[in-house]
Amino acid sequence: MTVQAVNAKQLHQDIEQGKALFLLDVRNPEDYADWKIESAAVQSVNIPYFDFLDDNDEIYADLPKDAEIVVICAKGGSALMVAELLDERGYTASYLEEGMKEWSQFYHPITIADTGSMKLVQFNRLAKGCLSYMVISDGEAVIVDPGRHVHEYLDYAEAAGVKITGVMDTHLHADHISGGLQLAERTDATYYISASEMQGANLPYAALEDHENIRFGRVDVQVLSVPTPGHTPGSTSFLVNGEYLLSGDTIFVGGLGRPDLGGKAREWAQSLYDTVFSTIANLSDEVLVLPTHFADIEEINAHGYVGASLGAIRQNNAIMRTADRAAFTEAVAGAVGATPPNYTEIVDINRGVLQADPEKAMEVEIGPNRCALKHQ
Repeated sequence: MTVQAVNAKQLHQDIEQGKALFLLDVRNPEDYADWKIESAAVQSVNIPYFDFLDDNDEIYADLPKDAEIVVICAKGGSALMVAELLDERGYTASYLEEGMKEWSQFYHPITIADTGSMKLVQFNRLAKGCLSYMVISDGEAVIVDPGRHVHEYLDYAEAAGVKITGVMDTHLHADHISGGLQLAERTDATYYISASEMQGANLPYAALEDHENIRFGRVDVQVLSVPTPGHTPGSTSFLVNGEYLLSGDTIFVGGLGRPDLGGKAREWAQSLYDTVFSTIANLSDEVLVLPTHFADIEEINAHGYVGASLGAIRQNNAIMRTADRAAFTEAVAGAVGATPPNYTEIVDINRGVLQADPEKAMEVEIGPNRCALKHQ
């Protein structure tokens, strides 16, 4: 038997197609507990690499012979060695070729809507729980909240035969490096972000405050910017054709954006209250909310994308119905949890104050996002 290497795209495809797989993560327990490949369809266990060096038969006892064992480590080397040990014992084994390093950079595009006049695609960066969007109409495309791997959007746009004419960030991201400015420069597109997010920056951008509507395409696909502060003071949501709310980190399927990353949790929670009970209060329950992050794979719906109607989010999250301002503020400000690692560096990189080469970018981004608050 020969141990096979699999890449992130193939692994995701195998999981989606229901292939009999068993994930064996051989990283340290603390790394596995903090961040791992998750799927409701596949079992995952953690047995550290060093345990296999002892040649102890007991560590193999619970490993299946009737499924392919995919071994996972940080960068691939340790996983290959363990996969070879499994192969020698008669297990069907493969390994994720570049480990969690590769998984962290994998994007999965899925179409949410295709009406003929407008196509809306969600790009799910599964390892980070980061979501970005491409809105296409009449040969043009606008990208919302792109990650730093801009080739994902360039390749998709080329395959679709469309030109990227606009790039928009809902806010200054704190958990991942934006590809917004780079993508705009590569495509000669306009880069939009709130001016209040870019204080102290010396980067070219178009201030969202100057645009009530951004239209593109022959069919007048309308992107309406809705000021929705709370997660950050300049957070902005985009209402597309009155039906799709690209909500950034303000409203999630499972809760609200955390207001504490500026050190003003209660002050920003007040703004978040105004957003929930004033700005979006009049939006229909039928509006589909499409956030920039998700906190749990259970938020991926039956159609394969992360999103839910505003009515369902209001119904399922008590905080969305907590109309008492004091109670709302206390609940939101008191539930912030651990801060995203390296978030101050990431903010400075996104503002252009710091520079990061690809290795540095990967280092500061590693791990899941921590921008969502869950309020059930």
